[in-house]
Amino acid sequence: MKQSLLALSITALFLSACDDKQQDNAQPESTEQAQVQAASTKTTPAQSQDSGKPQNSFLTAYDNIDLEQYKARVKFMSTDDFQGRSPATEGGRKTVEFLASEFKKLGLEPGNGDSYLQQVPLTSIEADANMELQLGDNTLKFPEDFVANSSKLEDTVTLDKSELVFVGFGIVAPEYNWNDYEGLDMEGKTAVILVNDPGFHTQDPAVFEGKAMTYYGRWTYKYEEAARQGAAGAIIIHDTAPASYGWNVVSNSWSGPQYHLAEAGNDPKLDVEMWITYDQAQNLFSQAGLNLSELQEAALKPDFKPMPIDATASVTVRNTISKSESPNVIATIPGKTNPDEHVVYMAHWDHLGMNPHLEGDQIFNGAIDNATGTAGIISIAQAFMALPERPERSVTFIAVTAEEQGLLGSKYYAANPTVPMNKIVGAFNIDSMNVSGRVKDLTVVGFGKSEMENYVEQAAKRQGRELVPEASPERGGYYRSDHFSLAKLGVPAIYAGGGTEYREDQDMALIEKHNAKRGECYHQACDEYQEDWAWEAALDDVKVFFEAGYLLSNSGDYPNWNEGTEFKAIRDQSMEK
Repeated sequence: MKQSLLALSITALFLSACDDKQQDNAQPESTEQAQVQAASTKTTPAQSQDSGKPQNSFLTAYDNIDLEQYKARVKFMSTDDFQGRSPATEGGRKTVEFLASEFKKLGLEPGNGDSYLQQVPLTSIEADANMELQLGDNTLKFPEDFVANSSKLEDTVTLDKSELVFVGFGIVAPEYNWNDYEGLDMEGKTAVILVNDPGFHTQDPAVFEGKAMTYYGRWTYKYEEAARQGAAGAIIIHDTAPASYGWNVVSNSWSGPQYHLAEAGNDPKLDVEMWITYDQAQNLFSQAGLNLSELQEAALKPDFKPMPIDATASVTVRNTISKSESPNVIATIPGKTNPDEHVVYMAHWDHLGMNPHLEGDQIFNGAIDNATGTAGIISIAQAFMALPERPERSVTFIAVTAEEQGLLGSKYYAANPTVPMNKIVGAFNIDSMNVSGRVKDLTVVGFGKSEMENYVEQAAKRQGRELVPEASPERGGYYRSDHFSLAKLGVPAIYAGGGTEYREDQDMALIEKHNAKRGECYHQACDEYQEDWAWEAALDDVKVFFEAGYLLSNSGDYPNWNEGTEFKAIRDQSMEK
């Protein structure tokens, strides 16, 4: 099939970006353009002196994972030409064309029948930014004081003097003997909810999971539960420490189009979903004669009783609704012995697109989040294709869409898998790679959950690294990226990367600068490619993930969840089929 004009234009853009990088680095004798063009025809170990030595062939593929190619792909996908890689936009289409082209050039087979694409049907709902929230006696401004959206397919959705009820953390968890809605009729009312879960605030391992956030602490759960309770609206009180991000992340993420799966089922929906700043929450409670701090303390106990607030909420959300599609990109290396068993690599290709309401730079380029991870799975695919023989099991690469909108691409894949879930041996998720500095350890988000760690641990030893738990489990990171969509259906999935113990021979001032900038630029327009990042650190992780997947793809083992984890029973049941 001939390349489309769009694909040709993307190729031209990529080569142009590589040319720019060549000029930047003053390396005319070895251009990135030449490296990328040679990717699909690069000499494999099978053609080298190592052809009769499988282990040496693996090491050759491992050692030849190319840093300059990796950097060139990250830089290319995070240029302004891709307009922030929002789903169902021109920039999103360019991204998909580029990814499919790269997998095809490397020789991978289409992963969805005869196509590299799995179209994800989306509904875009964009709320008019010209709105106000009347909360008690105060009029709140968007987005300085509040953000609001509606997932209902209606042009105009209104809350009219909806009674407010403080429901603590808004959790119903029988296994923890916890019900914040007990005895409450929420019909037509609006729930006011604290962020995270009680374990974070108590730091007591006996309360939920202590410092580590459970899914009950995620904002997505809180809206889902409020809707199940019959509420008309829900307001989450933003608080930087338990949320793990500032108000600017909320305001940026909730401005502009919000995507939903078009095939979302019949689950109940709120009329309006909202966040308010902590200062505005204090004003609300104070005017109602209540003390927010005291009520937060009361909400930490399982005998907490929801409390009406002598105030109402009124807001009108005017929606612009459109239907669209945005693809997951799927490519496969068929296994030579057990092709029906798949090792999966995942990374999300999308980011936040553009915000025309911003002054100055309006493009959210998403270089770290997640051009680094998407380029990473391409490099891993390239390394597998450099092996003299295919692995025993199939290896499938999924670049998913609409992660930033609530893991929608991976949710759709989980509901419409290209292979049965019990044939996915395990999954590796790569999201926002370490470019601050090389490390002696390797952080595992959700440490101790599954036997997938055994393969990553073995691979990390080659670099003298050991696995460590995440430093901030209260952020609920395990429930915030695409592997979670597969984990909920029982697939053992690991989310790892970076570390905390930096190598002694590095410039710590530069590391601190990169770390500070990374935090400052999360979901901001300044998440842009930087030549002085510690790119070798990202490549270290790419190599670990390659080796871990290599080990698993040539193993007869089926890793499982560890005892006591929330997904083990689901996996055990699926393996009986």
